[in-house]
Amino acid sequence: MTAALRPGRGGMLLTVRVTPRSSRDEVAGLHAAADGAMALAVKVSAPPDKGKANKAVIETIARVAGLPKSAIAIVAGETDRHKTLLVTGNCSALEALIAAYSETVKD
Repeated sequence: MTAALRPGRGGMLLTVRVTPRSSRDEVAGLHAAADGAMALAVKVSAPPDKGKANKAVIETIARVAGLPKSAIAIVAGETDRHKTLLVTGNCSALEALIAAYSETVKD
């Protein structure tokens, strides 16, 4: 199983699976792919048009993790629903959130 949050160059790398055009912006738990890779499931109300969903993903994760939006950048998957984000700064709230969701995921 691959972790959703792992060390990276300059910060922590967070793997997310985005669902655009949702009813609200929220972190919906962890998503386990068929290959065992884990990703933080993020739902956003914005459409995947001209970066609107990407901006909403960054805003949602920043709000949940208590980080400034400038501490989060998309480093892979800009046009894909599976994205890798570079998170800088204090990631303890994000680590705690993922740990809490990890306890509910069945192997």
